[in-house]
Amino acid sequence: MTEKSSIYPALEEVKQQLAPKQLEILKNQVESEKPNVSSQTLFNYAWGLIKSNHYKDQKEGVHILTNVFRDDPSLRRECLYYLSLGSYKIGDYSNAKRYVETLLDGEPDNSQAKTLKETIDDRITTEGLIGIGIVGGALAIGIGLIGALVRKKR
Repeated sequence: MTEKSSIYPALEEVKQQLAPKQLEILKNQVESEKPNVSSQTLFNYAWGLIKSNHYKDQKEGVHILTNVFRDDPSLRRECLYYLSLGSYKIGDYSNAKRYVETLLDGEPDNSQAKTLKETIDDRITTEGLIGIGIVGGALAIGIGLIGALVRKKR
């Protein structure tokens, strides 16, 4: 399946990963603020991790954002968007959809969130169709094997 990058230009930003040096700067900022790291610094680092092409980084970014969302109400709107995006990137489509729908409940006219929701819904549909195809194929093979065994016994 091809991504609808021409239809969903708002999502292109997250596909462009940060240079390792840029991500290192964000990580160093977190380290320099320990033990009292600001929510904004954590958010910035999580944002950089989510932009990564590495699953482990993306997962860590989602984890950090979950904590920022819980701990800092002033960043909840931004966290919801990037939690949705990060969850989408790691293949956790049900949480991705839940986060974006929560964002849209508060901001029904948010075009970036609407675009993200459409992308998530498209992926869920595609994944569902692939799953149905795999199950159908396995079922057909199973029926064929049973049929062959029945004929062999005759």
